[in-house]
Amino acid sequence: MELTYRPRRLRTSAQLRKMVRETRMDKSSLIYPVFFMDGTDRVEEIPSLPGQYRCTVDRMEEILDPVVASGVGSILLFGIPEEKDEKGSQAYAENGIVQRALRKAKEKYPELFLIADVCMCEYTSHGHCGVLCGHDVDNDRTLDLLAATALSQVEAGADMVAPSDMMDGRIRAIRECLDRNGHSSTPIMSYAVKFASAFYGPFREAAGSAPSFGDRQGYQMDYHNRREAMKEALLDVEEGADILMVKPAMSFLDLVREIKDATDLPMATYSVSGEYAMVKAAAGNGWLDEDRIVCEMAASAFRAGADLYITYFAKELAGFMEEGRIG
Repeated sequence: MELTYRPRRLRTSAQLRKMVRETRMDKSSLIYPVFFMDGTDRVEEIPSLPGQYRCTVDRMEEILDPVVASGVGSILLFGIPEEKDEKGSQAYAENGIVQRALRKAKEKYPELFLIADVCMCEYTSHGHCGVLCGHDVDNDRTLDLLAATALSQVEAGADMVAPSDMMDGRIRAIRECLDRNGHSSTPIMSYAVKFASAFYGPFREAAGSAPSFGDRQGYQMDYHNRREAMKEALLDVEEGADILMVKPAMSFLDLVREIKDATDLPMATYSVSGEYAMVKAAAGNGWLDEDRIVCEMAASAFRAGADLYITYFAKELAGFMEEGRIG
């Protein structure tokens, strides 16, 4: 058969396939989520996230030593306080759980890039992401507390803050607060497009952050909406975000690509707890090859336009990159 174009020519060997690979990634693009809890001398496996742990600050080495050894250079910190109140005061307390973890991690692991999640849901007694007015979250009163949280985290050693609350105007409030207090060089990674998703279930167990009533659909996004996602992202650009995020990853990669094409900011996406738990459950039953599916999920995120990938599989992916199985 007379064929001028034969795409299979470039698939004839592993070396050639890698030479012409269009989507490339390295360890510097991986971010590993870590959960710190109040108390002492405790490390607990999270039942719905097998292989993931909550730990107290005094035992962080058991969690972070393997992260550093894998070559993953960035972590995203979440806190689980012992005491919660209506205003989530432990989120912005000078000696709060994340603040203590940041100080120790900065001293013990100066090579790690520390990103602090900014939200109220883990710290409020009602589990919502801000101060309540009746049964609704009061957007504007919450902004001051989010800004105070970000400032306290940066002063404790955070290299970047990542607001995940989905309040209107929070990027501007945090940016202005950081700038006023001498932190104009600290970047903000915005959870710009965060959907009200069923994929978050295992995280809420991990962080103890399930709302005690209602849900978060009044501030997190309706997953049917594409134009609204773009509007949210462009508003955050205008307010001073340095990096934009789409969350969750797997079901929303169309928006990673669309927002990437429409802006000039780096793009992150978060492969959330439900994605991890589904892979672990299916692999545990022998229904799929865990290593291969983890690589495919990551490659699809980067192919869609992600520059940064937040994932509970970060250490494994770093190993796969070393082996040449991905990247």
